[in-house]
Amino acid sequence: MSLFGKIRIPGLLDMHVHFREPGFAYKETILSGSQAAACSGYSDVFTMPNVLPAPDSLEHLSVQKALIGRDSLIGVHPYASITLGQQGEGELVNIEQLSPLVPGFSDDGRGIQDEGLMREAMQRIAAADNMIVEHCEVNSLLRGGYIHDGAYARKHGHKGICSESEWREIERNIRLSEETGCRLHICHISTKESVQLIRDAKVSGIPVTCETAPHYLLLNDRMLQEDGCWKMNPPIRDVADQMALIAGISDGTIDVIATDHAPHSAEEKSRGLAGSAFGIVGLETAFPLLYTYLVKPGVITMERLIELMCTRGREITGLAEDSWATFDLDAHYTIDPGQFVSKGKSTPFAGWEVYGRCVKNEVRGKVVFEN
Repeated sequence: MSLFGKIRIPGLLDMHVHFREPGFAYKETILSGSQAAACSGYSDVFTMPNVLPAPDSLEHLSVQKALIGRDSLIGVHPYASITLGQQGEGELVNIEQLSPLVPGFSDDGRGIQDEGLMREAMQRIAAADNMIVEHCEVNSLLRGGYIHDGAYARKHGHKGICSESEWREIERNIRLSEETGCRLHICHISTKESVQLIRDAKVSGIPVTCETAPHYLLLNDRMLQEDGCWKMNPPIRDVADQMALIAGISDGTIDVIATDHAPHSAEEKSRGLAGSAFGIVGLETAFPLLYTYLVKPGVITMERLIELMCTRGREITGLAEDSWATFDLDAHYTIDPGQFVSKGKSTPFAGWEVYGRCVKNEVRGKVVFEN
């Protein structure tokens, strides 16, 4: 496969984005989010349910789907929430009614703390032949933290989020997946323990898949700065975690690289590490960053990057491979958030030199972007 000049690959797929509409259009809209995805080579994205109203019923899901039908340039596939109001507790949604209409169920941003509630959700989702897409976090272990509980947090007096808050709930959910037979897709893993738990689960034949994001592969907490663009959940962690994640994408433990594209207003990201909202944008930087810093140095092959960003996600979600994106691998430029199409501009990668720019995006026979 040529690693210079133009390359035509299957359309990129992102299993984890936030398009913020309905409810929070000042952060992002279906239109602006899909435009950002289209110009970046994505043919399909899967949206998380932290919108208002949450997609917890046929009526509320239809509000979101109407916006998608009206405004989206690409395939936008909304997950339904697991609980009413996407609260992570209380009453489960009508899984049987919603399942034929959605690719999965998620309460992203809120880990379900009650084991009995999660077991019931998994039993019903398994019976409906669907999957659960879970943000794994033990609330009692957060202790007010907002960056990784590591050397930077201690040196600068910040409250840290321990790694156990992630891997402990992954451990529980893997056990419940084995018990119920429910397909479990684990969101944005960030710790070395998470990688090993998922590696062991796959060896045991448990129906578990997972994703990580570019910022966990390319950054670590030694690089942190006193700026809200370095704040996301889970946080950027230790070098050892970063290396374990790279090993995980290399050996197949990690199935997918998603962006967790999470736009906020400039004001919401201007309050430093302690006060800013969690989340950064990622659609417009993911491919060039990963090509430049993983493929070009030989950390992974281009074929493996295509699996991680295109084909494996289609296998997990059941989407056909019927779209194509063309990239100019020789295009060399500096990441400038001021040039982003997304309403969100917050990224720790501002100023990074990258190669690779989408020059044409064909989604199911329709050209949605051409440069």
